[in-house]
Amino acid sequence: MAKKPSKPKAQANLKSLAEPPAAAQRQHPVPVSFSEILGQDRALKVLTDAIRSGRVHHAWIFHGPSGIGKFTAALAFAALILDDTTKVKGDQAAVASDSRVKHLLASGTHPDLHIITKELARFSDDAQVRERKLITIPRDVIDTHLIAPAALAASLPGGLASKVFIIDEAELLDRSPNNAPTQNAILKTLEEPPPGTVIILVTTSPDRLLTTIRSRSQQVAFAPLPDAAMKQWLDEHKRTLDPPIDADDLPILQSFASGSPGELLIAHTGNLASWSRALDPLLAQCDSGKYAPALGPTMAKLVDEWAASVVEKDKQASKDAANRAGAELMFRLLSQRARVQLRKNIGMPERHLGAINSIREAERQLDAGVQAQFVMEWLSTQLSSSCDAMLV
Repeated sequence: MAKKPSKPKAQANLKSLAEPPAAAQRQHPVPVSFSEILGQDRALKVLTDAIRSGRVHHAWIFHGPSGIGKFTAALAFAALILDDTTKVKGDQAAVASDSRVKHLLASGTHPDLHIITKELARFSDDAQVRERKLITIPRDVIDTHLIAPAALAASLPGGLASKVFIIDEAELLDRSPNNAPTQNAILKTLEEPPPGTVIILVTTSPDRLLTTIRSRSQQVAFAPLPDAAMKQWLDEHKRTLDPPIDADDLPILQSFASGSPGELLIAHTGNLASWSRALDPLLAQCDSGKYAPALGPTMAKLVDEWAASVVEKDKQASKDAANRAGAELMFRLLSQRARVQLRKNIGMPERHLGAINSIREAERQLDAGVQAQFVMEWLSTQLSSSCDAMLV
């Protein structure tokens, strides 16, 4: 989120109730067409057809793997349905060049576009919510930034919608006993939406949303980008990346990304190519039938260093959550390598499948609360009998 000017806490808290949506817009530039979104023709056709029909459903779920354009599509869809100059010609929806809404969105000051993320907890009027580690989207954020403004009149005349709310990482509204009331609060708004209000939930895990929320929402599936779209994305962005992608790293990053530009960026900035190189000789030991005692500690060390860097950059980030995210990156790196070997028919297929099954079991252990270090140690012993699946 954009930083607030220094001011007394009471004033800052009251002011934040109005300001975070605009701050979120500034953090996430809002496109006013679907032209920036690559490889999602089917999903974009659903959205364009809805605009063409002149009637837009009040609740949407954009779901699919992370980093493939769901959130960007939600922003573009919001821009198009908020603007009364939007026209559809052929398969393209666009706004007028002199549109007031377009300029408000470009400056991040449109009062009726509300972007809701877990980071809004930092602006809560409740000190406990502000100081809590950012693991879920708390009820306070939903009450303040969705329920309350949804009940108010729109600030500006709208188009097909007068107000749009985008909930990013909606899977963080999980179904635990503590957070089910949060989803129920959203459900009430979905059941009786104020006129002109559109809510878009962006998620990688729609199954973590209440069945009643899913049944009241129009779901749009987003898929990993095909190779041609990934190449186009790389051609458009590789010169602007800092640091630039090393040519030797690119095959590793592309394999990990599996059609997700966002995941490629995570792998690049997280230096996952170096993980691969650090693990290769240890996995080679497994390949020869030997137990690699350093494999588990090395995996744990790489994950811990990655998590520490996340927490260093964001003091409110949870170290436990960062460790979990790092472990998931490790599992995906190993799983992707095993799948590559399986596709290439290298070695014995049963060993590749054994490696993938061991990684899935490690994921279950992590979900059950086992510490990442112990999970990595267990996984290293399992891979001793199937590690040839890991080698590219």
